[in-house]
Amino acid sequence: MPATSLRTCLLTLLLLCVVVTDVAAQQPAAEAAALSSPAVERITELARIIGSGDLKAVREFVQRTYAPTFLNRAPLDAHVNFILQMQDRSRGLEVERVEEATSAGATALVRAKITGRRMRLIVEVEPAAPHRIAGIATRPAPAVAPTRRLSEQEVVSELDAFVKKMAEADLFSGAVLLAKDGRPLYNKAYGKANKDFDVPNRVDTKFNLGSMNKMFTAVAIAQLVERGKLSYEDPLSKFLPDFPTAEEAAKIKIKHLLTHTSGLGSYFNEEFQKSSRARFRSVSDMMGLAKGERLAFEPGSRWSYSNTGMLVLGAIIEKVTGQDYFEYIRENIYRPAGMTSTDAYELDRVNPNLAVGYDKQFGEGGVYFRNNVFAHVIRGGPAGGGYSTVEDLLRFDAALRSGKLLNAESRKTLFSARPELNSPNYGYGFMILDGGSIVGHSGGFLGISSNLDMHLSNGYTAVVMSNYSGGSQPVVEMIRGLLAAVEK
Repeated sequence: MPATSLRTCLLTLLLLCVVVTDVAAQQPAAEAAALSSPAVERITELARIIGSGDLKAVREFVQRTYAPTFLNRAPLDAHVNFILQMQDRSRGLEVERVEEATSAGATALVRAKITGRRMRLIVEVEPAAPHRIAGIATRPAPAVAPTRRLSEQEVVSELDAFVKKMAEADLFSGAVLLAKDGRPLYNKAYGKANKDFDVPNRVDTKFNLGSMNKMFTAVAIAQLVERGKLSYEDPLSKFLPDFPTAEEAAKIKIKHLLTHTSGLGSYFNEEFQKSSRARFRSVSDMMGLAKGERLAFEPGSRWSYSNTGMLVLGAIIEKVTGQDYFEYIRENIYRPAGMTSTDAYELDRVNPNLAVGYDKQFGEGGVYFRNNVFAHVIRGGPAGGGYSTVEDLLRFDAALRSGKLLNAESRKTLFSARPELNSPNYGYGFMILDGGSIVGHSGGFLGISSNLDMHLSNGYTAVVMSNYSGGSQPVVEMIRGLLAAVEK
């Protein structure tokens, strides 16, 4: 989905907010000297200002402590709004300990107050005084092992309480479904599908999938492999001989496109940003945006998320089948799976029961929301941007597991990581988690946050769809933690 690298970086931190604790008191005496470093002082100061939630103080802090190179990456208001989003989205973050401190930066293990999420907060500083902040980042922290086993009833009860808390804090708007062996255990919706008209979300509300459409594209390719229409080893030149160039098309294979190792980038480029969204409705229209793209690296040598690669797979599907991509997906995936509320809808037409995406903003007048209507594509495609419901995604999961869409060998192929292609956590169109026990995909953009987890080892399915930026993330992580503790 279209987004600048800066915006993606900022959204990574949306769940952070800090309640300042006595960091030094929590450290061994031998580390006391390190805790007085400028980088640790900056982390502490950052924590304090985030905890304040004071617009004027935040603006002054950004202007005073950010290095020019960091400050100039975005408008001042974007930096300020980001810190205020951090404050809003977690309502407090305990600093558990400083793990590393050098002259160049510091890393602290932190825990979000409202969600309980643990992560590493990293602050880089300039080497010379006054050691202004040169960068802020987060990294995942190891999950805490379950302290006790939970019954299925306890899992559902704790999930319900958590989602209600997030919704009441206006941090979650959307729908959540948890199922076991295809049978829903929990299926509820919260928040508003349309704030202008005060329309509530329902369990059958259609939410934007973001990049989750990549799973459908991958399944379609696997179906064509089963039917002998193509091979994962086929070069792109067999289908699109001159894209991106004749020489490069000969190097790229279907398997590279499926694993984000092709070297292609994203067609959501400057031309897209400056163009009317109404221009891009077909795969051919979208391929026009990718014209002139060149490989960033040799296929198979690196992993780099590629919207263009998935779009090219859509073009291959059209070439091989002689069908429009969208019609092929309807006939061969949605209909066999019983997915009656899923499609890549054209958003300038009447489409009942679609949720509008929202991004929370902060200004002089307080909190307000921006919708994503003018930022988003007018129609999704092979790389993402379609719509579905939590119930339809459960049907997709069931159709995959039961063999309605693919045979067992094809499922194993899609659900296997590809370290030999430098893709250790991604198979063919599916994310691979927890050593392969969980497969699925997420999707995100402004006002879009969706995720499907298929727990292959125990039969659980978790679907979380939100029309808030980053809204699904804490719920997804809560479910994963609960299911890790479920009684065997």
